[in-house]
Amino acid sequence: MLGLFLEDHLEAADAPGYRPLTRRCPRTPTWPYRIASDECDAVGVEYVSRVPRPPLDGLIDDLYYLEGARPYARLMLPPVPGALLIVNLGEPFHIRAGADVETAEYADGCVVTMPTRALEFGYPVRTRSVGVHFKPWGPAPFLPMPAAELCDRPVTVEQVWGRPAVAELRDRLAAADGPHEMLTLLEKELMRRLCETPGLGLVRQTSTVIAAAGGAVAIGDLSAAAGVSSTHLAQRFKEFVGVTPKRLARTHRFAATVFAIDPAGPIDWGALAAGAGYFDQAHFGHEFRAFTGLTPTRYVEVRRRFLREHPGHVLDSWPLPAD
Repeated sequence: MLGLFLEDHLEAADAPGYRPLTRRCPRTPTWPYRIASDECDAVGVEYVSRVPRPPLDGLIDDLYYLEGARPYARLMLPPVPGALLIVNLGEPFHIRAGADVETAEYADGCVVTMPTRALEFGYPVRTRSVGVHFKPWGPAPFLPMPAAELCDRPVTVEQVWGRPAVAELRDRLAAADGPHEMLTLLEKELMRRLCETPGLGLVRQTSTVIAAAGGAVAIGDLSAAAGVSSTHLAQRFKEFVGVTPKRLARTHRFAATVFAIDPAGPIDWGALAAGAGYFDQAHFGHEFRAFTGLTPTRYVEVRRRFLREHPGHVLDSWPLPAD
């Protein structure tokens, strides 16, 4: 049955107008910041988000504009099955990609391919930026290097596109008449930079199957259905996503499990772990610590703190206070 499902889904991914089938709750997109329409919360944080036009929509979940006061000086972002580009229009921010890595400053913005560990963002008092929430394979046509070279090593936008081009883009964005015009300018810049990327279709199709299964799929079945070896598939994934298919599947399963948690109510950890396909609660707890550095119960305590101290904040679905 799984083989037939994989074959049908891979073939469907090439059909005109195809939209990936995914198991997501109403507010659980690949990137947690995505909101369907303009939103401004009680503390004056403005967030504007929109899906780009084809063909960018096959690479990008959404383009966004974010401006306002930080909820905390430092926010921890657990890994998600996606990638990120930020064009910064405010004061510099900082990123720490792991406890064993020094904090780095980013003035013009950053590019983050799919992470395997939590990232810690340090924000100025007020932040202002436009950005892109990519699908896992989405940055590949815009990068001059393999995605694996950036895995857990965020770089500045200047390192990817060059100082003159980024300076000009930031000037045009800063002079734009509001968020919607900014997003239009960013979309045009991405269209201008879009490059043909041979081999990306295989990764896109296989990633779509992984997402549809919520990460609960045998990687050997994926390579067999695609008609390639597991080694070839892993190489392509590292080139275009930055991680192997197995790692992507783990991240999908973790993200789906976390979004299934209701921090406001009682939690049956055993049932949650079993429902997500983990061997047992110990396996579930190990994955939680690997992805966040926190135990499941500590994660819920920190999530509840965010909801208590900043109810209704536009960033309340994924980032955690790191203070």
